[in-house]
Amino acid sequence: MASIPDFLGRTLGFAAAKRSRTLANGSTQHDGARFRNVRPRPQESLAKSLRIIWNVLFRKPGGTVPSAALPVDALSRADLHAAPHGSLWRLGHSTMLMKLRDEFWLTDPVFGERASPFKRLGPKRFHAPPIDLADLPPLRGVILSHDHYDHLDRETVLALAASTGVFLTPLGVGDRLIEWGIDVAKVRQFDWWQSASIAGVTFTSTPAQHFSGRSLFDGNSTLWCSWSIATDDLRVFFSGDTGYFDGFREIGERMGPFDVTLIETGAYDPQWPYVHMQPEETVQAHLDVRGRWLVPIHNGTFDLAMHRWQEPFERVMGLAAARSVMLATPRMGERLHLADPQRGERWWREVAEEAAATKPRSRVWPCRAAGDANS
Repeated sequence: MASIPDFLGRTLGFAAAKRSRTLANGSTQHDGARFRNVRPRPQESLAKSLRIIWNVLFRKPGGTVPSAALPVDALSRADLHAAPHGSLWRLGHSTMLMKLRDEFWLTDPVFGERASPFKRLGPKRFHAPPIDLADLPPLRGVILSHDHYDHLDRETVLALAASTGVFLTPLGVGDRLIEWGIDVAKVRQFDWWQSASIAGVTFTSTPAQHFSGRSLFDGNSTLWCSWSIATDDLRVFFSGDTGYFDGFREIGERMGPFDVTLIETGAYDPQWPYVHMQPEETVQAHLDVRGRWLVPIHNGTFDLAMHRWQEPFERVMGLAAARSVMLATPRMGERLHLADPQRGERWWREVAEEAAATKPRSRVWPCRAAGDANS
C-alpha cells in the first residue's frame, strides 16, 4: 500500500515535477525546470484564467452535446484482421487505429467513459467506442502525443499493456506509464525529431505547441509532440494537440509530403488560441505539412469547449472546399484507406436532423468499455 507522501506526490504532481528536472538531458525543449514551447506562451492574468473556468463550468451555451445518438459502425476483431494494409479507423476523439504492414497501431487511447481524473465528474462520451477494449487485436504499438486525460486514459493503457508490444511517448510520459506498472522494456521515449523504425514503420516525434499535466503542480513536467508515421508506401501526420505555429512548415519540409493528416479540429475557443487551433488554422497546418487528404479529429466524442458539438465539422468542411483541400470525415468505426480515402458522409447533419424531428433521447450512448480515466 502506498504511503501518504507517495499518494500526495502523485496526486498533487510533486513527483512528476521533480522527475521533470531529471529529463533535460540536452533537450532544447527543457529549461531546467519544465518543458516549454518554441514560442513563449503569452502571460495570462489570474482574472482571465478564472473567467475561462467559470464560463466552461457555468455558462455553457446550448448544443455542445448531441441530442440524438451518433452513428457508430460496430467493429469486430475479424473485421480488423480482414482489412488490408493502410486501413484506418477512427474510434473516437483522437483515438485512431491503423493497420500498417499487417500490424496494428493505436494513437492516444481513451476507451473510458469520461476524460477526467474522476469516475463521476468531467466530460462524458457522446458515443460508445466502435469496438470493446477487450476485442481489440494485439497491438504492435501505442503512440502517445501527451498526457492530458482526453488523450491518455490510465485504465485503458493498463488494459492494453499485456497485448501491446511497445509504447511510444514524448519525454516524461513514458515515466508515467512505468509508474503505473507498464514494463519498462516496452516504453520508448522521444524528444522532438528523434526517430525509430519498428516492424517496417518509421516514427518521428515532431514539434507541437501545447502543454501537459494531470494534477495540480505537474504542469509541463512532460513533453508533448506530434508524429510522422511512415512506411515504404504511406506517410501519415498525427497532430496530437497543438496551437498553430511556424513548426508545421518545418515538419512539411523535413517529413512531408503526407498522404493523410490527422489534425485537431475541435475544443477550440478564442480564449485559448495558443494551445488549440481554429478550423482555419487546421486547414493551414494541413497545407503547411504538405498533406494530401485531411481527416479532422479531436471532435465528436467529448464536450471540451464552448462551441456546438458539430461546428468543427461544418467549419472545416467549408474552409477545405474553399482552399481545394480534400477532406475525409468518416463515421466512428468506418474504415478509411490511407492511400485512397473516401470523403465520407455528412453524418453529423443526420444527427441534427434526427434530434430536430424526434423527442430527444438519452444525451449519450452507454459506454461499453470498462474503466474510467484516473490520474
